[in-house]
Amino acid sequence: MALLAGAALAGAGGAALLVHAPLGAQTPAVVAPSVRGLPDFTDLVDLVGPSVVNIRTLEKAKAESGSGPDEQMLEFFRRFGIPIPPGAIPRGPRSDRGPSEEAQPRGVGSGFILSADGLIMTNAHVVDGADELIVTLTDKREFKAKIVGTDKRSDVAVVKIEASGLSAVKIGDIDRLRVGEWVMAIGSPFGLENTVTAGIVSAKKRDTGDFLPFIQTDVAINPGNSGGPLINMRGEVVGINSQIYSRSGGFQGISFAIPIDEAVRVSDQLRTTGRVTRGRIGVQIDQVSKDVAESIGLGAPKGALVRGVEPNSPAAKAGVEPGDIIVKFDGKPIDKSVDLPRLVGNTKPGNKSSMTVFRRGAERNLSIVVAELEPERTEQRAEAPEAPKTPATGAAKSLGLSLAELTAAQMKELNLKGGVLVVAAEGIAARAGLREGDVIVQLANTETPGIKEFDAALAKLDKSKPINVLFRRGEWAQYAVIRPAR
Repeated sequence: MALLAGAALAGAGGAALLVHAPLGAQTPAVVAPSVRGLPDFTDLVDLVGPSVVNIRTLEKAKAESGSGPDEQMLEFFRRFGIPIPPGAIPRGPRSDRGPSEEAQPRGVGSGFILSADGLIMTNAHVVDGADELIVTLTDKREFKAKIVGTDKRSDVAVVKIEASGLSAVKIGDIDRLRVGEWVMAIGSPFGLENTVTAGIVSAKKRDTGDFLPFIQTDVAINPGNSGGPLINMRGEVVGINSQIYSRSGGFQGISFAIPIDEAVRVSDQLRTTGRVTRGRIGVQIDQVSKDVAESIGLGAPKGALVRGVEPNSPAAKAGVEPGDIIVKFDGKPIDKSVDLPRLVGNTKPGNKSSMTVFRRGAERNLSIVVAELEPERTEQRAEAPEAPKTPATGAAKSLGLSLAELTAAQMKELNLKGGVLVVAAEGIAARAGLREGDVIVQLANTETPGIKEFDAALAKLDKSKPINVLFRRGEWAQYAVIRPAR
């Protein structure tokens, strides 16, 4: 009965809170908490709706006449209001027409107007590979559009239509966006134009890409919404709807938007030069784990662990070494490793920047000249050096390690000044992740150019506590934490 009563109150729209009391006691009065009503999006739709466009893409392809589903299938699509799939319209009797090259429907996306003279922002994946773009406004006017520029790394594109007096969006301040606030999306899911969905901001700075800290929402986003705006309650665009997390291909409650400040930064370069330039420093990085941070004296797991330094790169010239942990760039802290490529990428090539690294228990300040990021290429990794047949042994046996000195040829191949080669790893060393062929260059923040130095450093350590080891595997450096056996 209590459940039914609660349901009746909820159904009647009441916001009362029932407080239960023990039998025989006087029933307390119903408490009415302060409740803020649900938002009304109607004014926002009227305000921003005219700035949202539908984008159809076409591509030229050889189409066989008579292809596509039969009339019965097309009637099914029409009756239930389902958009006809691209290429599904019959081309006529097979005997009447032969193969012909013409523009075929390729896909549907969304976009929004940046300026009154026809600049439109959308996703790069919406326009990628298209031979023609057709932009439809809310007043049903259609325009052929040309691509001003695209940037696949950020998934941002700018296109242009020949029009004037258009209703442009207002750009919002991403720093004012708060987790939990209401947001709205307008787009063309499954080709259904001017569809409005709403939800809340679920998270900010979600790490799903190298250069973009995405906005996560629970706004319903489906194929065709891509490129459309994410709008706050002030009618400002705060993001571009770009991705969803789904196991079915459809919306499952998690969607991602490109922050508008990042998108505008990219679009400005596309409008000016047609391409985007980003900075690079030439390092291979990884996350810093809690165990590693504690064992090397860093404290909290922060920064970007340098696993490798590209020869003759800005980082190499600045003195960055494998095993360094970059904790600041241009005075800005690196909380996670993904913060570094974003900060460096947003730095103008040729700029002289400051960088703070944590090395062997202390911070060091370096000066670095940022270079321009080149197109992605396949990295070639060096093989691990071949271990000698007669390994040297010593105090390292207590850690489960058999070690050998590096030859001059091996040091030259790996670009190392010294280190000790792991011939075999057993017990606690193997459990820490060390294996044959690794080269140990530091033990507990102390350099180990040879076995003598390794044994001396090991003799000073408390074997009952975890020991951090910096080692090279091929070209890349990483940490391991050797824990005492229990």
